[in-house]
Amino acid sequence: MTISNRNTSKAPRLGRNLGSLAKDTAIYGLSSIIGRFLNYLLVPLYTAKMTAASGGYGIITHMYAITALLLVLLTFGMETTFFRFANKEGEDAGKVFSTALIGTGALSSLFFVAVLAFLPSLSSVLGYADNPQFVWVMALIVAIDAFRAIPFAYLRQQKKALKFASLQLLNIGVNIALNCLYYLVLDGHDPGYAFYINLVCSVLITLCLYREIAHIRHGFDKKLLHRMLSYSWPIVVLGIAGILNQVADKIMFPYIYNGADAKMQLGIYGACAKIAMIMAMITQAFRYAYEPFVFGKTRDKDNDTMQAAAMKYFIIFTLLAFLCVVGWIDLLKHIISPDYWEGLNVVPIVMAAEIMMGIYFNLSFWYKLEDKTIWGAVFSGIGCAVLISINIIFVPRYSYTACAWAGFAGYAVAMLLSYFVGQKYHPIKYPMGDIALYLLLSVLIFAAMTMLRSSSATWLSLSVNTLLIGLFAGLVVWKDFYLKHRKTC
Repeated sequence: MTISNRNTSKAPRLGRNLGSLAKDTAIYGLSSIIGRFLNYLLVPLYTAKMTAASGGYGIITHMYAITALLLVLLTFGMETTFFRFANKEGEDAGKVFSTALIGTGALSSLFFVAVLAFLPSLSSVLGYADNPQFVWVMALIVAIDAFRAIPFAYLRQQKKALKFASLQLLNIGVNIALNCLYYLVLDGHDPGYAFYINLVCSVLITLCLYREIAHIRHGFDKKLLHRMLSYSWPIVVLGIAGILNQVADKIMFPYIYNGADAKMQLGIYGACAKIAMIMAMITQAFRYAYEPFVFGKTRDKDNDTMQAAAMKYFIIFTLLAFLCVVGWIDLLKHIISPDYWEGLNVVPIVMAAEIMMGIYFNLSFWYKLEDKTIWGAVFSGIGCAVLISINIIFVPRYSYTACAWAGFAGYAVAMLLSYFVGQKYHPIKYPMGDIALYLLLSVLIFAAMTMLRSSSATWLSLSVNTLLIGLFAGLVVWKDFYLKHRKTC
């Protein structure tokens, strides 16, 4: 009887925790999905104004891949480190914030000064000797965005999801408006203006964070920074390896592909990968809510149970998103210009890789909560080595298709390593039976969709695919909501 009461008392608390996580994820997710959807409007705009043959979209893809890596370096793991130290007993959260902000700001400033000092050489190495302005503008954007990452982390830590979401949407809205002004109204075609517009938006949103930045008055603590850096450096290694898993192929492609049309091929790959980015939206939204949530619940006895349940529903939702994109690809492909459609074969591969990346992120909390972040660096480093090796070996022969499979393999290795090692040091009873069932059903539905698309009229395949997606969703509702509700009644 005592055991029953204990289990009963856990259920409402777990439900409240998951409910809080779901609410924050919905806010972050709505802003992320709306924002990414609005950003999708730039993809048809760019691909229409910059043909695949011009390589203009390839330049945008290449530069943003480089800046993504630089952003990880300049933030130096301070977002996660801030969450960890701000929730530690005996730590002054205000001092933690201001120390992280000052440290990140100093590093970003030094970076930008260094870029200006070596601008001609850097521009030449990156392949933009004729357009050095691309390099210094993107360097300034990265420096500003790295600095503002800490105030944004503060908003998440303070549970100010609405302000966080509003500023993100404002950033995207202004970005789209200015892009439409240049590329549509003024009929421009220069890819460089995408960078100038981004810079304007970065400055604007940073100014909107002045209330949060004002907390810099709590001062700088050198000893605290040293302790924070001791925690964060493995996260930096983890972050570098993680971001390389996402962008290394795009950074390396122009240098390892055997052909004069490298920027064209990269543009096709980048445009088609954008269709698959719905998975990145879901993962990012979940991460924004999940990270501060888990760190804030470290003392709860049911934390592991909550993580197991969250993992299951994350996988279910991402598999459903995967099936929706694959099933409706003949509609979604119109996001990009027809001369980019030859690369659509990479969409399912990139989406599957993104699912594994999300699972890997969820699995990563065991070593973060145990303060053993070095494990994350090891897992991501090995996954990154796999990705880079496959790119170097196969891109010269198979072009961007090898890039997609390299990402798939890299994330798969990192995910599996994190799971098996994590079960040894911090075992969590994930519902593997349910996960395997949904995964198997997804694979079967995907195979049916692929065969149907290659042998049937578009309207027929879309209709049948919609029914198959409904079948998957119906099973989820029946098994995980209806039956579970009956058991608790």
